[in-house]
Amino acid sequence: MNAADLQILISRLTGVAEEMGAVLRRAAFSPNIKERADCSAALFTPAGELLVQAEHIPVHLGSMPASVQAALDVFGDHIRPGDQVVLNDPFAGGTHLNDLTLVAPCFVDGRLVGWAANRAHHADVGGMAPGSIPAAATEVYQEGLRIPPVLLTDAVEAILCANSRTPDERRGDLDAQRGANVVGVARLAEFAGAPLDEITGYGERRMRAALSEMPDGTWTFTDRMDSCGPEPDQQQPARIVLTLAIAGDEATFDFTGTDDQRPGNVNAVEAVTLSAVSFALRSAADPTIPANGGAMRPVRVIAPPGSIVAARPPAAVGAGNVEVSSRVADVCLGALAAACPGRVGAASQGTMNNTLIGGNGWVYYETVAGGQGGRPGRAGMSGVQTGMTNTQNTPTEALERSYAMRVLRYRLRRGSGGAGAAAGGEGIERDLLMLEDVTVSLITDRRVSRPWGLAGGGPGAPGENWLLPAGDESRAERLLDKCTIQLKAGDVLRMLTPGGGGWGTPN
Repeated sequence: MNAADLQILISRLTGVAEEMGAVLRRAAFSPNIKERADCSAALFTPAGELLVQAEHIPVHLGSMPASVQAALDVFGDHIRPGDQVVLNDPFAGGTHLNDLTLVAPCFVDGRLVGWAANRAHHADVGGMAPGSIPAAATEVYQEGLRIPPVLLTDAVEAILCANSRTPDERRGDLDAQRGANVVGVARLAEFAGAPLDEITGYGERRMRAALSEMPDGTWTFTDRMDSCGPEPDQQQPARIVLTLAIAGDEATFDFTGTDDQRPGNVNAVEAVTLSAVSFALRSAADPTIPANGGAMRPVRVIAPPGSIVAARPPAAVGAGNVEVSSRVADVCLGALAAACPGRVGAASQGTMNNTLIGGNGWVYYETVAGGQGGRPGRAGMSGVQTGMTNTQNTPTEALERSYAMRVLRYRLRRGSGGAGAAAGGEGIERDLLMLEDVTVSLITDRRVSRPWGLAGGGPGAPGENWLLPAGDESRAERLLDKCTIQLKAGDVLRMLTPGGGGWGTPN
């Protein structure tokens, strides 16, 4: 297959994944999916290897192959045309319980052509606090309904909705996910005779070529999670240690030395760690390398079982998908910056600033943007999603229409970016006024540690969480980085997100 034909084939299939994402967003009920685009879509080979993806959310896409493999492991040759498998079990192909993945086979004349899959973050799937990422959780059972790979039937949907605080929203979002896969399967069927293995083979060749251009050697980088939960024994840092080894056209990412999983929800399953490695390596090596399973064939990941980067059940893992993934990406980029200087910027904010609020019949979820790290010769962007997330913000109009809250302040946090020849981007300041009594969970990090600078640049400012009782500045209370609290009508929740680190010695 010549180069032009191959690129056309990749682009056409990528367009299918993009169309799936558009269908999912347009049909979704929740602002989290419709407005924030907290969803992802991809196509897979018959063997379950990633074929193409839309440019959606890195932590979703890099871990989605585990979901497809889980569906294959359970159903194998028993899957039928029209079936869709649903799962969210973090220990059987999932990430954290909010992320529901639907996997559908594509058959043409009785032959399996491939798979269409999409993942969407559902704002509430039960558990001990609205939003299903309770800060105090120590076991996965406390975080919500856990679904192993099963066929999505009316009965399964009824069980899911019965466990959610927002059942109508769940039904609508599930219908949108079904529809997205129906479109994906129909479009993929048009490629029944295409040489799909050429795509993954091309990805492997491109990655091997990029690794061959890097120097052989070994580099180590260490960073930390500030805490693992709100309790005194959880308010201790947890280390993530990486040793990167490059030899010829292969790379090994070894997390030996990383701390053991903790009695809190700051634990990631291995699929999440793999997704962060894939994101960081592709970013540093060559972002134009096709994102498919072939690109990861030259890469070995060693994640010690029972550590915070490869948690075992029954560990709580709600924050692993959002916070540990961010730090894994940081350590990978830190090591890659030493291996190939000039290709990697300083640390971005390193947290998703997860905000979960539940009131009377509604649950709100959002990851709040922050500062991007300064890059070689270019300042970091301000007020953007960075690293393992790629969502948008909830527009103020949509937020105030859907939830009993008002946005009092929403602006860039001046002076929060790290100093450097290329300064770090600035974080965000946001004040939310509660119009009724609510339960709030904050799952954040980089409230003690700071996003690191690079090549002589300074660190970004750490984030801050505040409660203003009745909106009174004089009574402001500093909140923990991870907490679940009750707020009264009239209270104000203030969040200041971290800035990015600076790159290069300041002029």
